[in-house]
Amino acid sequence: MLHIDTWKRALIWLVCVAGLLLALPNAFYSRVEQSNDAYAAIEAQGETPELLAQAEKWPSWMPSSLVNLGLDLRGGAHLLAEVQVEDVYAARMDGLWPEVRNALRDERATVGTFRRIPDAPADQIRLRLSKPEGMARAMELIRGLATPVTSLTGAGATDINVSGQGDVITIALSNQEKLASDARPLRQSLEIIRRRIDEVGTREPTIQRQGSDRILIQVPGVGSAAELKSIIGTTAQLTFNPVVGRGTDPDANPGVGNKVIPSLDEPGTYYTVESAPVVTGEELVDAQPSFDQNGQPAVSFRFNTSGARKFGDYTAQNIGAPFAIVLDDEVISAPVIRSHIPGGSGIITGNFDVEESTNLAVLLRAGALPAKLEFLEERTIGPELGQDSIDAGKVATVVAFAGVLIFMVLSYGMFGFFANIALVLNIAMIFGALSLIGGTLTLPGIAGIVLTVGMAVDANVLIFERIREELKAGRGPAKAIDEGYAKALSAIGGGNIPTFITAVILFAMGSGPVRGFAITLGLGILTSVFTAIYVTRLIIVMWFERRRPKTIEV
Repeated sequence: MLHIDTWKRALIWLVCVAGLLLALPNAFYSRVEQSNDAYAAIEAQGETPELLAQAEKWPSWMPSSLVNLGLDLRGGAHLLAEVQVEDVYAARMDGLWPEVRNALRDERATVGTFRRIPDAPADQIRLRLSKPEGMARAMELIRGLATPVTSLTGAGATDINVSGQGDVITIALSNQEKLASDARPLRQSLEIIRRRIDEVGTREPTIQRQGSDRILIQVPGVGSAAELKSIIGTTAQLTFNPVVGRGTDPDANPGVGNKVIPSLDEPGTYYTVESAPVVTGEELVDAQPSFDQNGQPAVSFRFNTSGARKFGDYTAQNIGAPFAIVLDDEVISAPVIRSHIPGGSGIITGNFDVEESTNLAVLLRAGALPAKLEFLEERTIGPELGQDSIDAGKVATVVAFAGVLIFMVLSYGMFGFFANIALVLNIAMIFGALSLIGGTLTLPGIAGIVLTVGMAVDANVLIFERIREELKAGRGPAKAIDEGYAKALSAIGGGNIPTFITAVILFAMGSGPVRGFAITLGLGILTSVFTAIYVTRLIIVMWFERRRPKTIEV
């Protein structure tokens, strides 16, 4: 009959208390936010009396995770940028031109003098030879500069096509190489933009790809779209520096002409490097994930003519010594020079997996945006508008909440009151879950919560109506309650599972506000089913054990 094991009761109440505790910081949002910011500043800068005072605004032993407010609630900037991939083609061909020139220079007796024809398409280099009879030799030399395309679709193809007509040689990027490389500038731009915005310390920025060549950027808390554009335009500083030493003391004396910088992948490790770099990221032409001679993931890189000469001279003189790849004053890798690296091309090996080598290649290329960004859309949302949205959301939630509470009490009496207790716990658990996963609350998310308030009592209505039917059939109070819960489960599942599947699809296929709505709707379904099936039943069982009523009214 009506019986719930002690351990089940303890577990149900434990989940409820955990939800309340996780949701509690959101009731003191500004105070907790200031405390969290102070702790982050102390970790980065060290303790100061002012920071300690701010940090103590919220007890350190209490949960301090908050629901992040989205762009439409906090205010901020929205940008939609298009990556101009044609710029990448042009830069690629400009980087290839010195190699072509060097290859033909030693064969002037055969090919004659040559010059690059201006105004060629971005993805082509066109040369005019003074000796057309040397065309075959010139094309042979240039084809020797081609490299295989590193993609599944481009297997067996090379990165350039070479053709000749009359006295003009055309060097063009192959279609396979274009397909393989079109995603690179977009991925690189995403990584650079994310790094630039993360340095500002904004909360929960949205930086995601849209279509084949566009990037959506939404940053809460930024004053204007112009300010966000200036942040994105900041150039990352990439350098290759000789390593003097390695240790764990960030305050160690580096010596004259040296500096101490942290390792990105090894927390607590610091490298002492020479301040003057061997080469800089401005001289890096390309970096791509690859594999070494043992088939292990690695990263291949290539410098321009100037960087190749300096890098070749340095590696010849420092075999066996480490050198640091430094990005924004952090060492991202410190490989050992195994041999002389002439020609400006090399390979970085280490304990990489494929994903790590891919990320390192992206970071190596992250010295500057790979292509121009054209901003197609920009909006600034003021904090006042966000506050208006929050206030309107609060009013809508309170009105819906009060209406449901009154309806349940009028319709089901004491049992309706029990359902209302579960409804309060339900809302708290939604906010607790959002805080736990670091979810972002948007205006559509508030709509999802308001909708959940109405849907949350559906399961209880099904249960209570079933209990009424059992009472009318002559069942006793205990049997009616037990049967009501048992027989309503199929209807509850049938009503909520399709809605939950819809929320999952919205989350998977949607973006931005649609995802915010899907998250709150999905969490609301899970918490409302939990509170209806377990919490209200436990409350009713505890009430029934105390009162032992002969009859009940539902």
